[in-house]
Amino acid sequence: MTQTLADMRRDYTRDGLSETNAPNEPFGLFRQWFSDAVQTEQLPVEPNAMTLATVDTEGRPHCRVLLLKALDERGFTFFSNYESAKAEQLEACPFAAMTFFWPSLERQVRIEGRVEKVSAADSDAYYQVRPLGSRLGAWASPQSRV
Repeated sequence: MTQTLADMRRDYTRDGLSETNAPNEPFGLFRQWFSDAVQTEQLPVEPNAMTLATVDTEGRPHCRVLLLKALDERGFTFFSNYESAKAEQLEACPFAAMTFFWPSLERQVRIEGRVEKVSAADSDAYYQVRPLGSRLGAWASPQSRV
């Protein structure tokens, strides 16, 4: 029998998160869950993959998958070409939403907030540690222009 989209589902049986077991400080929980995902997710899944949602100047939403590159006291850090559609959208409306989804753990994390550019020095430092092919692709790619 052919399965329809409406029939596709699975039962989620792992522990849930409730107000009674949620910590007051959410960054610690995120770090723990991220660590769990790093240890559990099967390659080639990237546990630092996240969906980033922005809006354009007409209020239309846009989503794409990016990689989280740092988490510290400043917040969550990702990098993008300053000339990309997402960069232009964030310049016009500096708020975004991110979702991390770790299916093997039956967990997802939603984050919403204000987005700020990292310093030019931080951006340059990240660019320099990327593999050569990745740096060349970033330099040559007219991102979001095709």
